Amino acid sequence: MARSHRILILFAHPALEKSRVNRRLIQAVTGLAGVTIHDLYEAYPDFYINVKREQELLVTHDIVVFQHPFYWYSSPAILKEWQDLVLEYGFAYGHEGTALRGKKFLSAITTGGSEQAYSREGHNYFTVRELLVPFEQTARLCGMEYLPPFVIQSTHQLGEKQELTRHIENYYKAIVALRDDAVDWERLRQSRYFNHDLAQQLPAQEATHHG
Repeated sequence: MARSHRILILFAHPALEKSRVNRRLIQAVTGLAGVTIHDLYEAYPDFYINVKREQELLVTHDIVVFQHPFYWYSSPAILKEWQDLVLEYGFAYGHEGTALRGKKFLSAITTGGSEQAYSREGHNYFTVRELLVPFEQTARLCGMEYLPPFVIQSTHQLGEKQELTRHIENYYKAIVALRDDAVDWERLRQSRYFNHDLAQQLPAQEATHHG
């Protein structure tokens, strides 16, 4: 029987009331057993982050998800502040900083630009995967496994009924599969993005659609 993973979703959106996609994504996974939703802007409206509390949350979860819109090729400000303060030397990295070693890390992001815009021929030049390298290296430095990111692009053009609903369902399936260890890990590690060819990456998904 596959083991169950505890998932911590660090959610960062400074204007959630204006969000069309991230708000729906986070609603889809709210209430799932074994999944902790931690809205950083709600928890720390003054940006005074409780480092000890955040470190305790990290220690008690197996998979950490950074969910946020892609702001200026990175994350909203509070998530950068969180990284600067919480991922301390001696806790997250360094000779004795082994608290996160062996855990998994997932970036779950949305972009207004299309996949074509994030290419050598597009106006952003770099791919999303290339621009996420600082997050990948942060995970590596902390001894974590950086999973292929879950990326939703062209959010301004998404049709409300079919396209958006499909992305929301895929995010739910991905989080549930990660929680239930129902992922083809070798196939996933070879993918550029988590949600490309999702059905092939979640072969054991049939029995996991619950919450």
